[in-house]
Amino acid sequence: MRRLARRSTRRLLAIAVTAALLSVSAGTAEAVAGGPGTERQDDAVLLQYARDTWRSMTASVEPGTHLIADNIDGTLRTRSRYTSPTNIGAYLWSTVAARDLGIIRDAEARRRIGKTLDALARLKRHEYSGMFYNWYDPVTGEVLRTWPENGDPVHPFLSTVDNGWLAAALMVVRQAMPSLRDRAQALLEPMDFGFYYNAESRGPDIKAGAMRGGFWDEEPPGCSVRGNYRGRGPDVFYTCHHYDTLNSETRIAGYVAMARGQVPREHYFALWRTLPDTCDFGWAEMKPTGPTRTYLGIPVFEGVYDYHGFKVVPTWGGDMFEALMPDLFVPEASWGPRSWRINHPRYVRAQIHHGLEDAKYGYWGFSPASNPAGGYREYGVDALGQDTDGYTSDQERTSVDYGFGDCRPAKPEPASYGDGVVTPHASFLALPYAKQAAMDNLAKLRTDFDGYGPGGFYDSIAVRSKTVAKRYLALDQGMIMGALGNVLARGALHRYFTHGEAERVLKPLLAVERFGF
Repeated sequence: MRRLARRSTRRLLAIAVTAALLSVSAGTAEAVAGGPGTERQDDAVLLQYARDTWRSMTASVEPGTHLIADNIDGTLRTRSRYTSPTNIGAYLWSTVAARDLGIIRDAEARRRIGKTLDALARLKRHEYSGMFYNWYDPVTGEVLRTWPENGDPVHPFLSTVDNGWLAAALMVVRQAMPSLRDRAQALLEPMDFGFYYNAESRGPDIKAGAMRGGFWDEEPPGCSVRGNYRGRGPDVFYTCHHYDTLNSETRIAGYVAMARGQVPREHYFALWRTLPDTCDFGWAEMKPTGPTRTYLGIPVFEGVYDYHGFKVVPTWGGDMFEALMPDLFVPEASWGPRSWRINHPRYVRAQIHHGLEDAKYGYWGFSPASNPAGGYREYGVDALGQDTDGYTSDQERTSVDYGFGDCRPAKPEPASYGDGVVTPHASFLALPYAKQAAMDNLAKLRTDFDGYGPGGFYDSIAVRSKTVAKRYLALDQGMIMGALGNVLARGALHRYFTHGEAERVLKPLLAVERFGF
């Protein structure tokens, strides 16, 4: 009976959303153009965006292996010869979202996900941690040792955050697709994030730590740290850096690990909100302000940055992806009323302010994406990130330096900005916090540029030169599908991911904290 009820609920939702699309076909053009429209019209436009985005994802899947490629060209004909756990996870949760939105039927979703789960079961993994390698050939399923685009050597790496996104997708699948629950759980079960966790990363006085960025199971060139936090199997070679910043996409790995009991809850409070306000950290973007509070015995400096009056907990690079991608799975604004509920909308408004008022691009939404000039690059709002070099919003890398109190003098703000690069996925991530602004921004990007193709919005646009990166990235399309799945299906990904242990463990952590605004 419960299974029938779930199917009925999904079918009613799909019928309602589809009916909205059909009933407003006459008014859709006005909504796309940015004119006034009802909520139903807006949702119909969003559903059409989802349909087109889904087309790019299905075109990216290799028919022989059922693994999605990292990217596909704008004509939906040429796939890349590499993929990652993040890309595969994005395809899994996007398939669930497509089912929930009525774009595909439940049977097709089961078939697609089932074949990809089979493919995952065949991929080589690190035996002792259960983790997946970072790069595979989607055509053969083999671990990459040579980069297909230029022949450079690849040293097989096991990334903390990429495995975090795949694990999050498996947690979604096991709840969203009951008939596939056991298979998803069988893939998830061996993944031990404690293998990355360094309990001593903050020193002897802080009784919790952070995760390393990942490890190699063969000694790589360059910096690495030999060790084995779980004491299983041979030593591995960890990255020299830790993921020790809270407001970053990397927190998804911590959410998964804490929910599954693989790292202690105190880990959440061992992460920096900002780096300390002392001159030892005077290289950071700006001097933060805020009180120190204690949670679970961990002292937390509740630092915030002030960008043109927007007081926020910054990300590392100042981009939308870091701030809001984990929010696709954990309802942070709902569970963190004195932290994320304030920070997320304020961070979005700060990005809007930068694009429209500060840099005067006329558009906004800055996040790592394809470089319209070729390749891939990090984009962001420099002042919203802790990294002093920052992720900048334009091709010219125009940056700011507000100084660090008496430790480092400030420099004048730039007189102007250059060729700003906007990525549509940033607007989709912002939908829960600035829906009309996001709808208007997307409508302008669609009408003002050659920025929309057979698979939805192309990956990025340099707005002053009007140069468009005409390709689709599985990660960025997956963020769009995840965001639309939540907005149009009433937080479906939230419910799937947090069912059970995730809610019991994570909700109290987010509820207790008060950011230092």
